Amino acid sequence: MSLLVQKFGGTSVGSVARIQEVAKRIAATKELGHEVVIVVSAMGKTTDELTGLAKSISKKPPQRELDMLLATGEQVSIALLSMALHELGVPAVSMTGTQVGIVTESSHGRARILEVRTERLKARLDKGEVVVVAGFQGTTLSSGGTAEITTLGRGGSDTSAVALATALEAEACEIYTDVPGVLTTDPRQVPEAQLMRTISCDEMLELASLGAAVLHPRAVEIARNYGVPLIVRSSWNTDQGTILTSKVGRPLGREGLELGRPVDGLEIVENQAVLGLSHIPDQPGIAAHLFETLSAGGVNVDLIIQATHEGKSNDITFTVAANQLMQAKQLCETILQELGGQLSTQSAMTKLSISGAGIMGRPGIAANLFDTLSRAGINLRLIATSEVKVSCVIDSSLGAKGLRAVGESFELSDMQIKSNPPISGMGEPEVRGVAMDKDQAQLSVRKVPDRPGIAAALCSALAEAGISLDAIVQSERQHHDGSRDISFTLKKEARNDADRTLAPLLAKWQGAYLEEGAPITRVSAVGAGMPATVGTAARMFRALANKNINIQMIATSEIRTSCVVAEADGISALREVHTCFGLNKK
Repeated sequence: MSLLVQKFGGTSVGSVARIQEVAKRIAATKELGHEVVIVVSAMGKTTDELTGLAKSISKKPPQRELDMLLATGEQVSIALLSMALHELGVPAVSMTGTQVGIVTESSHGRARILEVRTERLKARLDKGEVVVVAGFQGTTLSSGGTAEITTLGRGGSDTSAVALATALEAEACEIYTDVPGVLTTDPRQVPEAQLMRTISCDEMLELASLGAAVLHPRAVEIARNYGVPLIVRSSWNTDQGTILTSKVGRPLGREGLELGRPVDGLEIVENQAVLGLSHIPDQPGIAAHLFETLSAGGVNVDLIIQATHEGKSNDITFTVAANQLMQAKQLCETILQELGGQLSTQSAMTKLSISGAGIMGRPGIAANLFDTLSRAGINLRLIATSEVKVSCVIDSSLGAKGLRAVGESFELSDMQIKSNPPISGMGEPEVRGVAMDKDQAQLSVRKVPDRPGIAAALCSALAEAGISLDAIVQSERQHHDGSRDISFTLKKEARNDADRTLAPLLAKWQGAYLEEGAPITRVSAVGAGMPATVGTAARMFRALANKNINIQMIATSEIRTSCVVAEADGISALREVHTCFGLNKK
């Protein structure tokens, strides 16, 4: 007999009729001989309605009281579903997050799970009962030692389900929703979106962090970290859905189920070279032409960075293997003869990267990396960020020093540190999915000093304010005084907080100031096969150029290529990128 954890979202239990259908589905699973733990969300739009009630009383309700209010929504669902199961002759019991033993940190509104005390739950399962659990909530102890209700924040029911599956060592966690599984993109914007049969947790983390709403990143993080088989299926039919795959998981540690060390890997790739093109025309098709030429010439490009433009010109910087530097340089010089602009090159560079789940969602991690390198006297030539990896390009002579410093800072074992690993992604799809995020703002810190510690200072200040950055790009060109620009994107809701946070820091740097870009949309392609495939970025850039869409920023990582475009071009860009990689075909 196997144990399954099944989660049903708000639309799946949005009415009495839907609750009865879900009960029938659970009963069928039970008849097959499985032990079953069910996690449910509040019915339909109950959480939104409760939040609206709170806001009608107070513009800024106390977070503790808001948790008390919102937690009632799931209690309605679990009680009704348990009643529906009893009507079918299936013994069932409902439990709140507190009753089932979900223990969280003391933060209200977005608490992380420390542990799941499973004794009471297992006792009910041993009696043959289906346990119906309220998702989205847990409990913590106040300073006086009394129990307090907490909520987990957005996507909390997904998080509850995967955490329970981890603690119970379940055979699988099944997430039932109103879509057939994980699709290649948002079907509301691209009707031709196709169902993926499988996707890795790393790829799903990237897509989830980029705006794909089918799964919350926190739930995927837990599945990835502990090796929980995760399946996304439709609650409206019995189709297979999408299976999320992960590597062998780590054991539960003492730090807490969701508070374990998020960085679990460190690597350096030596013999790298950097090429920087500055003052090239800022118009559609330039990036496509550049990287198509490099691809046709047999040059495999790794990281690509395009900073925000000044006036009518732009800068693009990228890395290649050192043994391809001369070929890449010759091709770039030919292009610059047509376009104008300047070329700079640097050999003897090393790429140093940390990896893990939810890195950019925890603002202190990138800040810690940059600060560690700064304290070691190491300047950052390039920065590339994503949800599962942060990479810095540094001088090769400092590579070993940087590796030691970062390894010690993140307390990584020798088994977690790699030098010159083989290229990953052989045999994997070049692009598995495409995402669009319209909830982004673009900021540039102009004229910052070009010395170790500047990126660390910016990221640390924002991290202390709880502000996460989604992309960080350092410009190629220098101002007359030797200063540079650093651009980044962040959630729109954090825009004003970033202003207040950075003001004291900018006052220390003579001439530095913060500049907001025009409204943007970020469109990203994600695929585990990117590292092993030549020309992925060029194909994406060409698709945008063919629609006369100008690229304002480019930021790539190992399995992700992101382009920032004008807000008005977002949907068109999404559709073109989706089509250019053949994702609209069955």
